[in-house]
Parts: sequence; C-alpha cells; structure tokens
Amino acid sequence: MKRGALHYLEPIATPSRGTAVLDAMAEMIERAGLGVGDRLPPEVAIASALGVGRSTIREALNRWEGLGLIRRRRGDGTYLTAKVRTSHGPLPTMVQLEGEAILRLLDVRRVVESGTVRRAALNATLSQRLEIGRLCDDLLQIVARGLPYRVADAAFHAAICDATGNPMFGHMLQQMDEALERSAESPFSVPGFGLASFPPHRNLSDAIVAGDADAAEAALNTIIDRVEAEIRIIIAGGPPSDR
Repeated sequence: MKRGALHYLEPIATPSRGTAVLDAMAEMIERAGLGVGDRLPPEVAIASALGVGRSTIREALNRWEGLGLIRRRRGDGTYLTAKVRTSHGPLPTMVQLEGEAILRLLDVRRVVESGTVRRAALNATLSQRLEIGRLCDDLLQIVARGLPYRVADAAFHAAICDATGNPMFGHMLQQMDEALERSAESPFSVPGFGLASFPPHRNLSDAIVAGDADAAEAALNTIIDRVEAEIRIIIAGGPPSDR
C-alpha cells in the first residue's frame, strides 16, 4: 500500500452513502496513485476515515469484487486487479467502472465464444442445427415485440454450446455471465441495452445451420462489436439505449 492513501478520504454526509463511498474510494485510489497490484487500506481504516460503518465498506468492496476490480487475500488484505479511474464528466464513476469491467469481460468472451461457434458449426447434429434455428426465430420475434428477451437469448446461446459436443464451453460462458454484478440502476441492465446486437444473431444461426465456421465466427464478432460500441458510447457520456 502506498503511504498517505487515507489522507484523501473525508467523512461522508449524504443519504446515498453506498454511491458516495464508492466514489470516495475511487478518488482516493486515483489521487494516491494506487495501481494494479497495490493493496488498499484496511476496511476498518477506510470506514473510520469516511465516518461510516464497516458493513458499508464491505458492501462497497463486494461490489467492486463483483466487477473484477479487486481481489481479497485472506489474512493479507485487498488488492487492486484493474485500473480504477474517477469520472471527470457527468457520468457517475460507478457506471464508468462497470462499463470498463464489461468491456474486459467481452474481450475474454470474444476469444471463448469464437471457438464455441466454430465448433458448433462443425460438430452440430442435424437436430441441433434445426433447434438453433428455431430458438433464433423465437428470440428475434420476442425482441421485435419488445418483450423481455434474456431467457430466450440464454436458451439460444446454450443450444450453441451444447452443439459443440463439449460441455465445458457452456460452463465457462455461464460463469462469465455470472461474473459481473450489475446494479439495478445500471444503464447496462436496462431492457433496451444491446438491442443493436440482435439482428446479427440471424447470421450466426444461419452460419451454424449451414456448417460455415468462418461465417459463424464473423457473425459472433459483429455481435460483440455492437455491444462494445454501445458500452463505449455510454462511457463517453452518451444516453443508454432506452432514452
């Protein structure tokens, strides 16, 4: 831990303590020059400096851990695992940090899912290809009608994982889906987020049905490109999809 980090914290006097704590810790990290691999001050010291209970700090750190920003080592402390910057514009700092965390996750997903869709295109049985096509039809109809689509989207991608013939692909993607904790008020959780990525799902489905691994990978990359582009717009201060 670099010396002096706690000197950048001041007592918090606001009803929205959870958000204020997260913002204060991000500012502390930036002003103290803490980087990846550095240890944060102890929870009790942060709580004392901010004038809040230790449980409030623990909840804040739990959220950061869910975003992959920190790693706790039992008996040793809490260490930064990603760069933490404060937002210097109208965008809340936590929205910026959350968006950056999702971008890191998508970078990993691109690698894993590229192999997944290629294997699905090459290994799927006839019945699996037909099921993938049917699930894609269902998904796009649900999206077009403006209905909640997450269950249908998960079923479509699960069918692709099943078609690889290797259950580890499904397990890995499920773990990545569960890796990041998104707040209820997050612009990355609103129903309209990511809608631009759905039309290429048809290309992905058609490619797998046709057994074209190259076209499947290209469609998958287009899907991820569109999600990444929307995240970068939001991080830059643009409106979320439903505005």
